[in-house]
Amino acid sequence: MNALAEVTAQTDRSLLIVEDDKPFLERLSRAMETRGFTVTSCDTVSDGLAHIGKSAPAFAVVDLRLGDGNGLDVVSALKQQRPDARAIVLTGYGNIATAVTAVKMGAVDYLSKPADADDVVNALLAIDSDKSELPSNPMSADRVRWEHIQRIYEMCNRNVSETARRLNMHRRTLQRILAKRAPR
Repeated sequence: MNALAEVTAQTDRSLLIVEDDKPFLERLSRAMETRGFTVTSCDTVSDGLAHIGKSAPAFAVVDLRLGDGNGLDVVSALKQQRPDARAIVLTGYGNIATAVTAVKMGAVDYLSKPADADDVVNALLAIDSDKSELPSNPMSADRVRWEHIQRIYEMCNRNVSETARRLNMHRRTLQRILAKRAPR
């Protein structure tokens, strides 16, 4: 990171969050505000692009898949408006190809959901020469599966039958999973 970008990162803490999962958006917005960022929240690509057109923020956290398009369009527009801006991409559908594309489009990091607010801050404020540290206690595969099931369950307004259909799972199997405690 050059000296100008470092000074900007210290003084301008404007942050755009573009996320279509409303509960996650609200939690992340509150968490980032408590960490000193001035947060603007959007839940669509078009709203994010409109905000960037008015005032490009210093930082952005963008979901990869949004209801009205691809979050990489927001990252690309931000980098065109403000080349020193630092953006990270969040997704629940992580794979190597989209991570490479996100970095080529200008994202500084790529995190999978559910991401902790501290991980987001560390990714946003990391100096380019710093490598993101691997988590000391990463989530187990069982925990990641459980988190995904819970997210779909909430999206379906806690409707077991609809959740089971969307997950291509038998309803009784889903009920057994939901009745258990979260794995570690």
